[in-house]
Amino acid sequence: MAKITFYGAAREVTGSCYLLDNGRDKILLDCGMHQGGDATDRLEKESFGFDPKSLNAVVLSHAHLDHSGLLPRLVNGGFSGPIYCTEGTRQLLRILLEDAANIYFRDLDYDNQVRRRAGKRVKPARYTPDDVRQVLNGCHALDYHQREAVAAGFELCFHDAGHILGSSIVELTIDDGGRKKTLVFSGDLGNPETSLMNHYEYLDNADLVLLESTYGDRDHRALDETLEEFRRILEQAREEGGNIMIPSFAVGRTQELLFHLGLFYQEGILDDWQVFLDSPMGHAVTSLYASYARFLDPEDVATITRNGDRAPTAFLPNLTITESVEDSIAINKIKQGVIIIAGSGMCTGGRIRHHLKHRLWDRRNHLVFVGFQAVDTLGRIIVDGVKKVKIYGQWIAVKAQIHTLGGFSAHAGQGDLVDWISHFRSKPRVCLVHGEPDTMAVLQAKLGRERGIKTHIPAIGDSLEF
Repeated sequence: MAKITFYGAAREVTGSCYLLDNGRDKILLDCGMHQGGDATDRLEKESFGFDPKSLNAVVLSHAHLDHSGLLPRLVNGGFSGPIYCTEGTRQLLRILLEDAANIYFRDLDYDNQVRRRAGKRVKPARYTPDDVRQVLNGCHALDYHQREAVAAGFELCFHDAGHILGSSIVELTIDDGGRKKTLVFSGDLGNPETSLMNHYEYLDNADLVLLESTYGDRDHRALDETLEEFRRILEQAREEGGNIMIPSFAVGRTQELLFHLGLFYQEGILDDWQVFLDSPMGHAVTSLYASYARFLDPEDVATITRNGDRAPTAFLPNLTITESVEDSIAINKIKQGVIIIAGSGMCTGGRIRHHLKHRLWDRRNHLVFVGFQAVDTLGRIIVDGVKKVKIYGQWIAVKAQIHTLGGFSAHAGQGDLVDWISHFRSKPRVCLVHGEPDTMAVLQAKLGRERGIKTHIPAIGDSLEF
């Protein structure tokens, strides 16, 4: 009998990892790392509850690191099979995994220098650059709606999840001793109100559905209201002589922000502002989005390309893209009138932390969060109202004005999740994943009360036969 075991993103938001076993072959659905904290510390704590060498294939819903970040560890542990994903995911994966590896090896080298000076044993690397290359070489790209046998008794089909470039709803048809069983994993469903991405697709048949529930307890603010609040923040910061810092995920969120800032420019409300994209990875991903515009919303692409140029600098002329560290440092010399978009989106690393160090203590400045902040991340700590934070060994007072613009979320809200799961006519068994326990409980109650849909909330290590 086919079985699924939950090894990650069960009663937690990140670390997506599910093992499927039909008695003949084994498929791993996602191989994500947990978010928050230092990269070297995270990899020290991450482990697999199975033998990577026993896997026949990996199926990847999309490229975000909480769904893909442990693939190099998996290869280092002996996995050598194919990794199935969409073309958009394969292209993004190269950028994200190489960037994550650079951060990891840099941080590991620094940590080991400190350990050597203290006379302590150094930490071994949990994977190598060759492991990253093997992951990328092992990716097999499938088109949306293309059906492919990926292992004995497993047939795969991807559907558009509308979350980021290449994101997928995963449909797996499993041959269970002559009986066909269908598992559908929502992946990360997109927010229909966000720009650039297509609306997620609907499916109507499954025996088991894994439904993400990141925002299962609430709906997002309407995008029009969010944009109006953004305009008010711009006006207030201008009047106070301040600046705006936006921690942003390099994939998806940065591209949407540039799109809306471009629209603001067309409205004439950015004349007094300098906009900086201080994220080499964000720049690389933005260029990739332009190259694969055929996968994006055609109306939004048409808006950007009216002048025949997909480059963000054509749509937003007062945008400066900073590549070098020196260019990034130079931004701090500008006293007012700058909008800084920098990673990481949860302030766990990247150039945004340098900007926070230089500007977070000044009450004239504004810190604008445009995405989910996971527990124990610096972003979440600031959102929760802490008075001071430690950045690069220094205590920094949190006096800047803090804003959360929920309408920019790339995740489906509660109403969207209910809408999507309600389209299944086959009355499947439903498991809630990718959510904090309290959030899951709210969604579970709503689905049961309003739609008569019973759901199960598995824990790490739980197994289900279906």
